[in-house]
Amino acid sequence: MKKVQTRGKPGTRHTSSPKGRTSGTAPGEYIRVVPLHYPSPAIPRADLARLAAAAEREFFEGRPVPAPAQARLTYRGGPLLQNAEVFTIFWGRTWGTTQSSTALMNKLNGFFADILVSPLIDQLAEYNVPGQVIGHGSFIGTHVIGAAAPQGSVTDSMLQTQLRKWLKARLVPKQTKNTLYFVYLEPGIASIMGGGRSCQNYCGYHSNVGRAYYAVMPYPACDGCLGGLPAFDALTGTSSHELCEAITDPIPGLGWYDDVNGEIGDICGWTFKQVAGYTVQLEWSNLEDRCL
Repeated sequence: MKKVQTRGKPGTRHTSSPKGRTSGTAPGEYIRVVPLHYPSPAIPRADLARLAAAAEREFFEGRPVPAPAQARLTYRGGPLLQNAEVFTIFWGRTWGTTQSSTALMNKLNGFFADILVSPLIDQLAEYNVPGQVIGHGSFIGTHVIGAAAPQGSVTDSMLQTQLRKWLKARLVPKQTKNTLYFVYLEPGIASIMGGGRSCQNYCGYHSNVGRAYYAVMPYPACDGCLGGLPAFDALTGTSSHELCEAITDPIPGLGWYDDVNGEIGDICGWTFKQVAGYTVQLEWSNLEDRCL
């Protein structure tokens, strides 16, 4: 997930805007969105970086080609989700009205129930800090909300407003220090955040309203957000991206972050493995200096 946000004090509202792979971010902006998928070049990216660095000298002079710079997440002092409690919200008028939409909701809920107690979470233990230990989480429920469903598109500020209303009306559980709301948009609804648009600039993101943490997952209806995968696999891949980032950096930029490369999932975007029978994204490991 990659996304950008204006930094404030922990617990304050943050205004977010997406960005893609660039040489860095402006001061106070943080990457936290799932970037679009682009087909891999014929030559591996790491090789392209080394070739570019060596472009102005003789290749066969016997000296090693420079290695690409390594990513490094550093802890910024903010909260972590120690035992993530995921609640899914399917927002829209068509969720649950067809056999296929009901099946997809059930499969996504099953994904969270399984993945929150899987080795994917275990590998995040290297990001424990004094007083905050990352462990297994739980899937705590789901709700279909058709009221005030967006038409055409929905902005992040609109979604934050709705989340506050849902919390006040007790349509969703009261937030705790570990609650993470995953909001799934129905097909045909675009997410707009910080001047970017889903399927044009990103595929999903996470953010916070005070201490209420949430992720937004538009339905993947474009090549850039499918990446050659079936829709369910694309959703579990991007959802795992946001899940691991929300656990290690729930207030973007105030948890574990790399000023050049972004969050734990951004560094490894669109590289996958199978865990508990699901397609999940690889995540960056400081200890191993690679995506795991």
